[in-house]
Amino acid sequence: MHLYLGLSLGVLLAAVGITGGLLVFYLELDEILNPELVIVEPSAPRLPYQAIFNAVRQAEPTRPNGWRLEISQDPRRMVTARYYKPRETEHMGFAPLMLSIHPQTGEVLKQRFWGQFAMTWIYDLHYTLLLGAPGKIVMAIVGGLSLASLCSGLYLWWPSPGKWRSALSFKPKAGKERLTYDLHKVAGAYGFIAMLVLALTGVALEIPEYVNPLIGFFSPLQTPPRPQSLLPAAMRPVIALDKAVAIAQTQFPGAELRWIETPEDAAGSYRINLRQAGEPGRRFPKTNVWIDQYSGKVLRVNDPMVFSAGDTLIQWLHPLHSGEAFDMPGRLLVLATGLSCPLLFVTGVMRWRQKRGVYRRRAAGRPGNDSRA
Repeated sequence: MHLYLGLSLGVLLAAVGITGGLLVFYLELDEILNPELVIVEPSAPRLPYQAIFNAVRQAEPTRPNGWRLEISQDPRRMVTARYYKPRETEHMGFAPLMLSIHPQTGEVLKQRFWGQFAMTWIYDLHYTLLLGAPGKIVMAIVGGLSLASLCSGLYLWWPSPGKWRSALSFKPKAGKERLTYDLHKVAGAYGFIAMLVLALTGVALEIPEYVNPLIGFFSPLQTPPRPQSLLPAAMRPVIALDKAVAIAQTQFPGAELRWIETPEDAAGSYRINLRQAGEPGRRFPKTNVWIDQYSGKVLRVNDPMVFSAGDTLIQWLHPLHSGEAFDMPGRLLVLATGLSCPLLFVTGVMRWRQKRGVYRRRAAGRPGNDSRA
């Protein structure tokens, strides 16, 4: 099982590992590839959120509603505005229009569609193999098979009593065959837990329509609809984004602003996404406040600190998969785990070829050296 899963899926798992490792630093790598999106001297104050949104609407006058603004806490970063259903990419499953806005000047510096620049292309390759919805099913199956490969590898590696030190280290002054074997076993042994977590969370994130109901069977999940604003009897102006943010932050004093979602239509509401201390998700936290766009009334509050066990488990899936649940150490661990996938594939193939050579020499009656300890 371990051999044939490795030979058949090894290249794919290596690619998934490399792309997943790169995506841990999605924003940083995108800024390296697009240095014009980095504010070199962030000394000027940030514009009001409403002024930034007005710049978005001025740049895209035919798309006035339904934007999501990502507000970074890093003063060097742009504000990113996403429009999720542009007509140009409506035939694709997920391909929002993304604008990069200078938070101090309101200038729109870049307009891009998801999937048409490097880091989002890598994301789609990692998430769906560039196959759209069918690719998610394929990746979920691959994730399940990778679990079988991990468990069979653990079984093959498991040391006898008294052999643990040897099983977790390199043999000194070993030949090429033994070094190849030790690289494979040590990378697999030390990375097993991280790989197991990444495979399980990856499957759950690929097919939530199947996994979430299973979780909900054991612990009820909240699934309330998005609240709607109450249409005024007479025409009334909508409240400014800054006021909506201020109202939301009175519900969670000290929470950091992450996203502002504007109403999609006249009956829509603001959704203000905040992060409380202790939330595992740093870029996509689960603290939300929905606000009537006319009156400023708080329509609903989503507080992850009082989630059920099932909702809490779902809340942890993405932060565990990206490593951000444990900040920079967690991200570096996911990066190292992803890069170990091609190492495991290459050393596994090398070890297989070495053993085949030994078997051939034995079959031909010539001496061979199988250096597996």
